[in-house]
Amino acid sequence: MDYSRESQDRMKKIQDLKDAGVIPYANNYRGKIDIAEIRARSESDTQGWYIRDIENLQAGGAIAEFQTAGRIISHKSHGKLAFAKIRDNTGDIQLCFMRDLIKFNTGREIVESITIAGEEKSAYKIAEKFCQVGDYIGVKWDLFETKHGELTLFVSELQIMSKAVRPLPEKWHGVQDQETIYRQRYLDLIMNQESYDRFKLRSKFVKSLRDFYSNNEFIEIETPVLGNAASWAAAAPFITHHNDYDEDFFLRISPETALKKATVWRFERVVEFTRNFRNEGSDPSHMQEFSAIEHYTSWWNYEDNMKFTEETFDYVFKAIPELQKEVMVKDKEWNQKKVNFQTPWQRVDYIAGVKEKSGIDVSLYGPEDEEKLRTEILKAWYTWAGIEKQVTATMIDYLYKKVLRPGITGPAFVYNYPKTMQPLARQSDADWEIVEQWQLLVNGWEIIKA
Repeated sequence: MDYSRESQDRMKKIQDLKDAGVIPYANNYRGKIDIAEIRARSESDTQGWYIRDIENLQAGGAIAEFQTAGRIISHKSHGKLAFAKIRDNTGDIQLCFMRDLIKFNTGREIVESITIAGEEKSAYKIAEKFCQVGDYIGVKWDLFETKHGELTLFVSELQIMSKAVRPLPEKWHGVQDQETIYRQRYLDLIMNQESYDRFKLRSKFVKSLRDFYSNNEFIEIETPVLGNAASWAAAAPFITHHNDYDEDFFLRISPETALKKATVWRFERVVEFTRNFRNEGSDPSHMQEFSAIEHYTSWWNYEDNMKFTEETFDYVFKAIPELQKEVMVKDKEWNQKKVNFQTPWQRVDYIAGVKEKSGIDVSLYGPEDEEKLRTEILKAWYTWAGIEKQVTATMIDYLYKKVLRPGITGPAFVYNYPKTMQPLARQSDADWEIVEQWQLLVNGWEIIKA
């Protein structure tokens, strides 16, 4: 493996520290106070920490035994003072190291200096030259504010927790290249606060959904990811080989059939937070591996599921205060519209809507009417790539996406699908050529199917 000159310099520093008896990769750090808590308690009237005067700290050093730890994201020195900024999972804070007023924890003992490569290095020199951007460190400290009002930790003791071999990206601009963001997500999350906050929001979102399902007496189960047959869903599966059985298996396209079986087994309300796999093309709305939440209930019809979905979203918005019900959403062509999730939501009849926009009644065409439907679509002056090879269900789907879906901002329940579109959905009692299915549409994105 090729290393840059800077990485080689860092590896030499690591070896020098090891040779000097320092543990550069600690196995624990107990008593850490989160940076967000430091900031909160410094502003609190009832639990506040005493913010000391900098002149007193410079005269006698820090005396507190408070501890925190984080990753260095910036570092600079000015003669007898060095400053760094560290980041943990809750935020950033500035550190101040002062010559002669800091000690060094080697991981074995606390010292004022150590001998590295035959030369004595003070604790301050370790902080100045051996602590670099990307390293994790632990510190003991007292609080003060700079003349610009920045809350700062005056460090009395330093310990290197984990030396980084590679430097971080340039701190002011973070990671901008989209390819790097996707392929090296760890760099994106270290450097880009917006990305990190998005991951935390997703965690809250999933938790709130789990809470809502639990509150509504759903039983969460897990169903097999590997199966000896592909499911009946209209999607291409991934195929793998089971060495012990010497047999090909399929990664699940959906947990649908297994969850429906669970309702037969006695579970009246069942849900799975699942990973699905579909060996198909990629675009902003399709990935080969993706997360999904799927539930089934006894005694409900599709209209009950609509109501439950609205209640789910109402619960999530209430449970996560930082989420607003008015959201700017880009469609698949990246056109942005304002979507208001205030319930109740719009209902759009699939068959009636397509007929109104195109003049074609798609409910009249079954699998055997492929050529007839293709002729009607082309006669109405609609076409798209691949239409000459598509079957009836695919052409109906493409026609809907061309004439009806683009005009729906939503949130909207699109319902009343032709039977040929969904063989596993329940037929309507009023018309057996229609199935009791719907999708939730948000500015061109089909985010829920039921």
